[in-house]
Amino acid sequence: MTKEGVKVVAQNRKARHDYHIEEVMEVGLVLSGPEVKSLRSGKASIGESYARVKDGELFLHDAHITPYSHARPETQVAVRVRKMLANKQEIKRLLGKVKEKGVSLIPLAIYFKGGRAKVELALARGKKLYDKREDIKRREQEREVRKAMKRTLK
Repeated sequence: MTKEGVKVVAQNRKARHDYHIEEVMEVGLVLSGPEVKSLRSGKASIGESYARVKDGELFLHDAHITPYSHARPETQVAVRVRKMLANKQEIKRLLGKVKEKGVSLIPLAIYFKGGRAKVELALARGKKLYDKREDIKRREQEREVRKAMKRTLK
């Protein structure tokens, strides 16, 4: 994301390799003060994280936000369950889709938009090994075509 006023803090680059992304949405993220300061300095990882719907609320699991160095260490936990903010109708719709077999909620990025922490959340279906191989093969073929085009233009 390179839009104006958006500062990307963490991305899950592996998600697009491991999953078929069906739908993407933006949700808010509830954080404590030191977590916000740590995020602003870019110290977060969402490579292993996932989202779940519980009791009509969205939660982010296994996201690692490094404790802020100038805050009290006993009040900070790097990996904890964090609440995400979305409309009730959106949460119900997500819950219905997640109940299908093979569909997961995967965070793609954490970023600041207008001073607020946001999560780019995706409804994703896991890829099989042969799907990943096909994607790699297709990328290599496209790369070779681009190289050949450059050579013919010279």
